[in-house]
Amino acid sequence: MNNFLKSTIAAAAIAFTGPAFAQQIIVVSHGQANDPFWSVVKNGVDQAAKDSGADVDYRAPETFDMVQMSQLIDAAVNQEPDGLVVSIPDADALGPSIERAVQAGIPVISMNSGSDASKGLGALLHVGQDEFTAGKAAGEQLAKDGGKVAICVNQEVGNVSLDQRCEGFAEGFAEGFGGQVEVVPTQNDPAEVQSKIQAALTSNPDIDTVLGLGASLVGEPALKAVEAVGRTGDVKIATFDLSATFLEAVAEGKATFAIDQQQFLQGYLPVTFLALNAKYGLVPGGNVPSGPNLVTQDKAGQVVELSAQGIR
Repeated sequence: MNNFLKSTIAAAAIAFTGPAFAQQIIVVSHGQANDPFWSVVKNGVDQAAKDSGADVDYRAPETFDMVQMSQLIDAAVNQEPDGLVVSIPDADALGPSIERAVQAGIPVISMNSGSDASKGLGALLHVGQDEFTAGKAAGEQLAKDGGKVAICVNQEVGNVSLDQRCEGFAEGFAEGFGGQVEVVPTQNDPAEVQSKIQAALTSNPDIDTVLGLGASLVGEPALKAVEAVGRTGDVKIATFDLSATFLEAVAEGKATFAIDQQQFLQGYLPVTFLALNAKYGLVPGGNVPSGPNLVTQDKAGQVVELSAQGIR
């Protein structure tokens, strides 16, 4: 965690010293119920609610469904909360609902996805990472590590942020003197992910690099797929986000790195900022970058325990 974020959290904690208050804040994300990544986001939301004393309600569709998510945002607006936190995986689909919240005078902060669309829709600020930039950094590093032929495994087709990760990865991989990048689309099912990665590795033995867009849903199945075809140590594996299992693989040298966007902060900071705004009229003057941070072999061991606790 960088010094700016440490200072931000410390300032928020000081501001909330004193009696609890009961502003209502609603969080609507696109996080699917079976994705461990979003359980960490929710842990951040819950901790912010506890620290601020605000009444916070977390809502998400059961599947990646923009129609249902827009309906959840509309329902939240009808409740006239003191603040609304949203992720924006598809600005075209969710934009009208978010704009309706802004027009109703509800302060909105976006998190996780939608950094490029947030301001245009009227949100106060965005907490997250620039996905294209993060993907490009991953591509440059994996090419530097010797990668020549790569696949980018997308488990949530239609999520603009994930598309941006693969696009950035392809550009960075090419600029870093890597080569071809093929996008492998899958469903949000680890068994299917493993099967498709195995099929790709079998059909094209030149593939020497695999980038996953989620640790539990893609990174871990990628490890199993590479082992199943007998290429552990030969194929470079990296992933966005963290899981204890994948971090252990990084520490053991079986995987190259994980990209940490510190999603706990993506849940914690927007709720904290909106509670401060409701109580004091205070809000940061710009976006807050929560990542990316590359967790490599020398750092992985330090992060495993926190990942297992649902914080990293």
